[in-house]
Amino acid sequence: MSDKDKVIEAFKNSEEPLNATKVSEISGVEKKEVDKIMKELKKDETIVSPKRCYWTLADK
Repeated sequence: MSDKDKVIEAFKNSEEPLNATKVSEISGVEKKEVDKIMKELKKDETIVSPKRCYWTLADK
């Protein structure tokens, strides 16, 4: 499982929006790497922000 898959999995399994630190704790992926992956996910609109600095999967 790639780091990106682990990050997406963390969002899928969470019932509330997450910040990068929380995603890092849940997925076991280094925070710096999580930031990079989340930047990609934001760009392709896989994740959206319901409140400042917290993210959740977009409903597609």
